[in-house]
Amino acid sequence: LAKHPEIKALMKPDYNLIWVVVLMVLAQLTAFYLVKDLDWKWVVFWAYVFGSCISHSMTLAIHEISHNSAFGNSKAMWNRWFGIFANLPLGLPYSISFKRYHMDHHRYLGGDGIDVDIPTNFEGWFFCTRFRKFIWIVLQPFFYAIRPLCINPKPISRLEIINLLAQLAFDVAIYYLWGVKSIFYMLAGSVLGLGLHPISGHFIAEHYMFLKGHETYSYYGPLNLLTFNVGYHNEHHDFPNIPGKSLPLVKKIAAEYYDNLPQYNSWIKVLYDFVMDDTISPYSRMKRQLKGEVKQD
Repeated sequence: LAKHPEIKALMKPDYNLIWVVVLMVLAQLTAFYLVKDLDWKWVVFWAYVFGSCISHSMTLAIHEISHNSAFGNSKAMWNRWFGIFANLPLGLPYSISFKRYHMDHHRYLGGDGIDVDIPTNFEGWFFCTRFRKFIWIVLQPFFYAIRPLCINPKPISRLEIINLLAQLAFDVAIYYLWGVKSIFYMLAGSVLGLGLHPISGHFIAEHYMFLKGHETYSYYGPLNLLTFNVGYHNEHHDFPNIPGKSLPLVKKIAAEYYDNLPQYNSWIKVLYDFVMDDTISPYSRMKRQLKGEVKQD
């Protein structure tokens, strides 16, 4: 910032995010209606080909919203309510809990017992062969859901209860209107999109140490168009209050800080390398013993 103070001008909400999220919710509602009378094989097909992409993209929209990118820091609660709305087509309550744990990830990156992005010791010990690492990738959404309860359980908040009740009401409404195939499409799309899917390469690309000494990596490939530029991950951790839309400008303005860092151009290759490289496993993360006062959401 001392060298490039113009970056401060990028620290503002991205109001276009609001309309993108609304359109994504409407797209999924349309899909719920269209699949209700299809044969099961086509429900599964469209859940993976279309629903999974929208669902994973929506989790990254929720990531943006967790940083108050939709309405700004001055309207934090507006962002929380909007996150609950964005959560609806995913089928499972996620937004409020994600915000609580994700802020810890930014404040205490790699903090042992705090940062639930770090795999458990069991994951590192058991998923150590190529086949088991493949299974671990397939089951990633389950580990991300269960891991916080094992590593850093938190008291349930009022907003989490609201998130749960709103989601249950939405799911019941979808089932009542369009039946079990729409519910299956919704839930399968979320699970498949967060598991063995090209976009899921970002989970591993962001912080797994493929190179010793480098714990955060950016990805500059085309899938950033579907993921709110989450691939610009060094830039995001440097400036978490800058919306994803503006992160390419951060890289352009401060190119001398980012251009020479290790980077990726393919999330599919990241997944392949993770499975096939016997030196990489869920243990390939930087873990820190935190000192001093720890403040969590």
